[in-house]
Amino acid sequence: MPKKEMKMPIDATQPYDDSNIFARILRGEIPCGKVHEDEYSLAFNDINPQAPVHILVIPKGAYVSWDDFSERASTDEIAGFTRAVGKVARGAGLVEPGYRLLANVGAGSGQEVPHLHVHILGGKPLGPMLSR
Repeated sequence: MPKKEMKMPIDATQPYDDSNIFARILRGEIPCGKVHEDEYSLAFNDINPQAPVHILVIPKGAYVSWDDFSERASTDEIAGFTRAVGKVARGAGLVEPGYRLLANVGAGSGQEVPHLHVHILGGKPLGPMLSR
C-alpha cells in the first residue's frame, strides 16, 4: 500500500500562490467531481472524504484564507460565495439531518491548500466539534 503524502500546513499570511491545486482546478488543469458552479464559486466532492458527504466549496477569486477573503473580497463575492455554500448543502439534502461547515485558516488549524475553501461535511452524526 503506498504511503500517504503528508502535506505541510500553510502560512495564511503569505501572498496567494496561483500554482495551488484549487487554482489549477479552477483553470481546468485538474478535473474535479463538480457539484455546483456559478459566477463566484465552484463546489466539488473531496477526493479524500472524511464523512459520507464531503464537499469543498471554493471562491473563484484568488483568496488564501477566510481572513484574506473577508478583508479583500467584494460584497458581491462574499454574498455569492456564502449563498453557494447554503445552496450546495441544501442540494445535498443535508439541512434536515444536519451538517458541519469547516474552514481552516493557517498552520495552527492545519490548512493545507493556500486557497480559501469551506468543507461541507454530513451524511452521518459527526460527534463533538473537537476531540477532547
